[in-house]
Amino acid sequence: MVLTRAKYRVLTLGLAAIGAAAFSALSLPLPMLLGPMAICLVAALAGARLKGMGQVGIFFRTFLGVAVGSTITPDVVARLPEIGLSLAFIPLFVLAIGAIGYPILRYGFGFNHPTAYYASMPGGLQDMLVFGEEAGGDVRALGLIHATRVLVLLTIAPIVLTMLWSLDLTLPPGTPARGMDPVQIGLMIAAGFIGWKVAERVGLFGASILGPMILTAGLSLSGIITQRPPAEIIWSAQFFIGIAVGVKYAGITARELKKDVAAGLAFSVAVAGVAGTFIYGIGHSGIAPPLEAFLAYLPGGQAEMTVVAIIAGADLSFVVTHHILRIFVVILFAPVVNRLLNR
Repeated sequence: MVLTRAKYRVLTLGLAAIGAAAFSALSLPLPMLLGPMAICLVAALAGARLKGMGQVGIFFRTFLGVAVGSTITPDVVARLPEIGLSLAFIPLFVLAIGAIGYPILRYGFGFNHPTAYYASMPGGLQDMLVFGEEAGGDVRALGLIHATRVLVLLTIAPIVLTMLWSLDLTLPPGTPARGMDPVQIGLMIAAGFIGWKVAERVGLFGASILGPMILTAGLSLSGIITQRPPAEIIWSAQFFIGIAVGVKYAGITARELKKDVAAGLAFSVAVAGVAGTFIYGIGHSGIAPPLEAFLAYLPGGQAEMTVVAIIAGADLSFVVTHHILRIFVVILFAPVVNRLLNR
């Protein structure tokens, strides 16, 4: 069994490397993220036996938390009240997505209540799977619908960023490791691992990102960590996230493709419409800069949108704070609302 899993992981890594190399050679945006994602998706749909990277993949996610935490300085903390008005729209944003998505999934595609409800909640994938399973939902359908949402929005993001802001998304996401202090790199690796494990132990949602982010922010505010992770580490994080999105479709059946993925596509269009409305209103009213509003209100996954924000050179603290609040609102209130609806 162990050898079989290792074989499939080697296959997955090889395909992902080919995808990253192909996207780089063609100068396509976000090659280390979209290349592995695209080729793993195609291979999974073709019936290839792919396997996620397990704890190794999760470990590389921690550096996204480190990257965000390292940007939190006293100046950034002083600016937090400025984003309060934008944050105030997040609960309404979540409500709007649920109000539009639930009828599409419940009545348009015939999913039972818990499946349609938790699939329409724009929260973290693992949290929605746990809540949905406990409520009697179809876990496989939930996973495919949420994976499709992330896939579609993550595909839209670079297109919009390139067209509207003329951003070059092929540039390195930071300073090369050879130009950085090795002690700083070691501190960031330690902060990522320790923050992840401690947060996991206490049951914090999004532990692999939030734990390292909180620990690194403390080290940044105290002046111990003074740099962001090197480009090579961010590229590695992108690579493993791309794999994680693509392999969600491994073992998919024709029925699932016809119903679950189609439902995910329809839901993604609805989500994009809701997000576009909020992005336009917040960006053009002066509440937030348009670029930051776009990245903060596009619910393509916390880790995935953090990667895009890093590459785009956006205000990381602004973007990530909105995604954290969105997930927090869903985790806190979705089960409560579901119980009220059941009554």
